[in-house]
Amino acid sequence: MSPLIETIHAVGLLTCFALLATSRIGACIRWLSFQGILFGMVPLIVHDDGLTARAMLLAGGNIALKGIVFPWLLLGLRARADFNREVQPFVSFVMSIAKAPFVMLDSSIFLIFIGLFLMISRRNALMQVIGFLVLENGIFVFGVITVVGTPLLVELGVLLDAFVGVFVMGIAIYHITREFGSMDVDRLTELRG
Repeated sequence: MSPLIETIHAVGLLTCFALLATSRIGACIRWLSFQGILFGMVPLIVHDDGLTARAMLLAGGNIALKGIVFPWLLLGLRARADFNREVQPFVSFVMSIAKAPFVMLDSSIFLIFIGLFLMISRRNALMQVIGFLVLENGIFVFGVITVVGTPLLVELGVLLDAFVGVFVMGIAIYHITREFGSMDVDRLTELRG
């Protein structure tokens, strides 16, 4: 493994711990942006083909969407919604880090687990979207590392799916906030007939 990949691996794992231990949503969005940019560079380094147009397009698309567009949308959503800026986890921050899978060596699997954990352990809908994007980062890195011959169209289709998912979740968060005045997903139990 090249030193640059090892550095991305180590810094990527640190961003996961930062997401688990951060209590402010704005800081979580910035960590997510950094993580998207960091792991977006993987296609440029991981394969021996060098800087092909395919690798540059894939890296550029991931960096643009996950490092700039998605965080910008989430920051805009956070600014429009009047809610508590704290994360409000179901599981405390100390326990979030204590329960993180330290034995995972592969950063993609670690990202997948952290994304799932963030989705189920946070009460705030915006933090659940961040968890979804961390999960998607893990799936992306796993795919880039393990499958060399995936067509570019398939990889861009996955990016489009992530974009549509974030867009739909953004609309849902907006409507939840408008209806309940809060992004706390526990309030959704009030929708029973």
